[in-house]
Amino acid sequence: MQLVILLICIFSCRATWAESYLNSDEIARYQKDGYLVIEHFISNEECDALKLEAHNIIHEYALPLSIEVFRSLNRGISQEMHYFEKQASLCIFFNEKAFLADGSLSLPLDVAVTKISHALHDINHVFSTFSRQNKIAALISDLGLTNPLLVQSMMIFKQPKTGNEVSCHQDGTFLYTEPDTTIGLWFALEDTSIDNGCLWVIPGGHSSSLKYRFKITPEKGMHFINLDDTPWELDKMIPLRVSKGSLIVLHGQVPHMSKANISSSIRPAYTLHLIDSFSQYSSENWLQRSACFPFKGF
Repeated sequence: MQLVILLICIFSCRATWAESYLNSDEIARYQKDGYLVIEHFISNEECDALKLEAHNIIHEYALPLSIEVFRSLNRGISQEMHYFEKQASLCIFFNEKAFLADGSLSLPLDVAVTKISHALHDINHVFSTFSRQNKIAALISDLGLTNPLLVQSMMIFKQPKTGNEVSCHQDGTFLYTEPDTTIGLWFALEDTSIDNGCLWVIPGGHSSSLKYRFKITPEKGMHFINLDDTPWELDKMIPLRVSKGSLIVLHGQVPHMSKANISSSIRPAYTLHLIDSFSQYSSENWLQRSACFPFKGF
């Protein structure tokens, strides 16, 4: 399977991705709107390979962790943070209703898991090969990152009927850099719709200031800092209904969200966040790497 996805990545790119991927109109649209939709950026086979690898990860790691996660979440925030620190390279998140009182699962495993993060692109060969393919590197270069670092990756499942809303936010809140160089890549692994929880964005919203910082400090642990009291202009939100294999590129300050999945179909997505190494990555960001496990580029 690893060889298959490698070959798919090699042969499914535009002919020009060795030098550039985006044309001038696409770059201008991204700069104006703060997001860009590229339909059919990856093949159906790549989508299915990522989903299969995520399934394999869940069945290899999730069950041994399930009771520990349940107990940690019931001990309070300090233990919950400790769990994240220990598992910084591979965190498996469960539906809040996934466990019975004894710690056993109340839902099928493939439905109980809501997300896998945060370093799939560094610890898993399939996700690393996919994330570091040349056309992604070319696209990121076109958007102005001169020495990009891959800092976070997530497999998000948005399970049918139970996939909760993700409220309006900016990626720079969580991955803060000075200056802001954060870029998010959101790969649709199935068709998205309003019913199954497609992304919504505020076009041009990246021109406004960052509203919150999410920090981790010894005194307060994980907490939000309010930077701007101006309400989100939610009436300007538009849905991005895209087909399987599409890519949505998100500026670090563009407000976006997804609503609950009320449909009977899953809405899986793979996300990858990058920064430029010339910018200062905050030591107060919740996501940190040790010196022996640094952020890496392509």
